[in-house]
Amino acid sequence: MLSNLELDIVKKGFEWLSDQQINSVKELSSTISAHALWRLHDPYITKLILIKEGAGFWNSSIRDTARACSALSNEGIIFMAAERWLLARKSKGSWNEDVYDTAYALGALADMETQDRDGCQWLYEYYCPAWEQVGTTSLIIMALKKQDALSESKDFETFIRERAEWVLSRKKQDGGWEHISTSNLAVQALIFAGFKKEIQDSVSWLLENVHKSGAWGNKEDDINATALSLTTLGLYEAGRF
Repeated sequence: MLSNLELDIVKKGFEWLSDQQINSVKELSSTISAHALWRLHDPYITKLILIKEGAGFWNSSIRDTARACSALSNEGIIFMAAERWLLARKSKGSWNEDVYDTAYALGALADMETQDRDGCQWLYEYYCPAWEQVGTTSLIIMALKKQDALSESKDFETFIRERAEWVLSRKKQDGGWEHISTSNLAVQALIFAGFKKEIQDSVSWLLENVHKSGAWGNKEDDINATALSLTTLGLYEAGRF
């Protein structure tokens, strides 16, 4: 659990976000997810819905549509048309034969309580050294863990633990990884994988690396890094282990 001083850091982060112009699907989605975890009033939901195109997609993009669907589902809003749009664009077990499109799509479908086992199998079977990067592997862990939560068989549990242990092995001595956004993805993946004790120093590192303004990131106006950090801290505080 976070201390009162640490909760004040979270509060300042949300105050900083409220002063920003948030327009992109990626930034709106990450900001909505952060608000949902902390159970805060969210002024961005309507804005994200209004920029939806056609029957149910954002920017004709798998990733943006998946991000938006995941964020809105955290607020209990599910667009069945968007779910159908995502499923219609899967081919031979994947989305565009792309690890990121596939991981985001699987995560969004799971958030909408839709199982897609062959998509998970594609990630598992095609996992290779080229994907063995902390951020990429963390996205895969979260997608598979969310999907596994919908299944009684837990087919990918061993793979998830092995990959989580690999992510943990890449952590630096100070508790973080190379970049703030990568570090957030890593901590979130480890939270999903059940590594509670192993991330204490990473949470401390995250709290120590906030700017005086209340923002996170390599520059002081990084909306996505700030929203990601608030999401990570929200997952930690909620005890999602």
